[in-house]
Amino acid sequence: MIHEFDVIVVGELNVDLLLNNIDTFPEMGKEKLAGSMDLVLGSSSAIFAGNLSSMGAGVAFLGMIGTDDFGQCVLDGLQQQQVDTSLIVQSPDVKTGATIILNYDNDRAMVTHQGAMAEFKKAHIAPDTIAKARHLHLSSYFLQPGLQPDVVAIFREAKEAGLTTSLDVQWDPEENWDIDLPVLLPYVDIFLPNETEALHLTGASDLSDALDQLAKLGNIVVVKMGQKGSMAKQGETVLTVEPFLNENVVDAIGAGDSFNAGFIKQFIAGQDLQSCLTNGNLMGAVSTTQPGGTAAFASYDEVRRVAQEQFGQQID
Repeated sequence: MIHEFDVIVVGELNVDLLLNNIDTFPEMGKEKLAGSMDLVLGSSSAIFAGNLSSMGAGVAFLGMIGTDDFGQCVLDGLQQQQVDTSLIVQSPDVKTGATIILNYDNDRAMVTHQGAMAEFKKAHIAPDTIAKARHLHLSSYFLQPGLQPDVVAIFREAKEAGLTTSLDVQWDPEENWDIDLPVLLPYVDIFLPNETEALHLTGASDLSDALDQLAKLGNIVVVKMGQKGSMAKQGETVLTVEPFLNENVVDAIGAGDSFNAGFIKQFIAGQDLQSCLTNGNLMGAVSTTQPGGTAAFASYDEVRRVAQEQFGQQID
C-alpha cells in the first residue's frame, strides 16, 4: 500500500508563552521579573510532529484549534516545519489552548488552559484517515478528555489497518493516573513515558520494577531519564544508552518530545533499538540549545551542524 504520510499525530495543540531568566521563583503576593519572553508553538504533540517533519518524515496532524490568533500561530508554526495541517479542525466556538511556562534553573512550572484540545473527539476524525499513514503517534492523553473514551479504539483501528503505533501519555495534571494500560498497551508498539511518569503509572518503587510491569503489557517500553539518558525493554532485553549532555542548556522545553521524534525517526526507518535510543538522546540534547521545543529544528542542516559541533555526532 502507498501511504500519503509516514506518521499521523493525534494530539493537543497550543502555544507556549516562555518566561526565562527569572531571578527567583514566583511567590504568592509578590511580583518577580523575567529577563526574556518568547511566544512559540507549544504542545508535546506539535513539538513532536514539527521536529519529526524537520528530520524529513512526512507528518500530518489531527487535532483542534480555535479561529483565533493563537490558532493561527499554531498553524504557522506547524506549516513552517512542513507538517500537513489539512486535517486540523478549526472551530469558532473554542479558544486555542495556551501554556505559560516559567523556567528557573533546570526546572520549570507550567499552567495550561486546555481550550480546544479538551473538545477534540474521535468523531472529528474522518473514516480511513489514520490508514493514510504508516505510523500513528498520540501524546498527552490526560489533557484530552474528549478523546480519552476512544483512545483504545483509535489504536486498535490503527493496528487493524497495519500501522505501527507509539504513545506518550505525558503528565497527569490531576495526578490520578487513571488509564487502563492493560487494555491499551497491547495495541501500542512503542510506549514512551519518562522516569517519573513510569513510576506513577505503575505504582512501582523503582524503575526496574516499572519497566517489568509495563513490558508485560506491550511491545517496547522506552523510558526517558533526562541527564541520565534513556532505557528500553523489549521482551527480556534491557538497553541503557548514555545521554548527550549540553553544558549550556537554554531550556529543556520539548526535550522529551524531541527525544520521541528522534526515536520514531529511526524506528520507522527500520533501525535497531540501540540506534533509536541513541538518536532520541541526541535530538533531546539538540532541543536544549534553543528556547522552546522547535527552534533548534528550524532546518535539518542546522540540526546536523549542532549535532556535529556540540555533541560530536554525525547524522544523515
